[in-house]
Amino acid sequence: MTDYATPNLPAKDMAATSEFYQKLGFTEDYVSPGWMILSRGGLQLEFFPYPDLDPTTSSFGSCLRVNDLQGLYQACVTSGIPQAHIGMPRVHPPQKEASGLTIAYLIDPNGSLIRIIQND
Repeated sequence: MTDYATPNLPAKDMAATSEFYQKLGFTEDYVSPGWMILSRGGLQLEFFPYPDLDPTTSSFGSCLRVNDLQGLYQACVTSGIPQAHIGMPRVHPPQKEASGLTIAYLIDPNGSLIRIIQND
């Protein structure tokens, strides 16, 4: 197996977090009262319960580097996530940035910033 890392993110409500990500094509690989692992193809996100989390003050985040940014972005739009500049959840469309990278931004219901970056 190749070395890899998985983001560990907070979930104010584990069931609601799972439901949110399942609408984006993620599946539950593991669920217990203290941990949850979701995957979508080669992507994995791990969540820990944080019932006192205030999503408006969260500074959690992660980068997902994908071969099909447009496909994951479209899954966000199709699932009904608003394309907006305020509120949670929300998604920002992919843009080529000054860095040369094409990135979409997803804010999940827990306030975590998920940067979705197109692989070169």
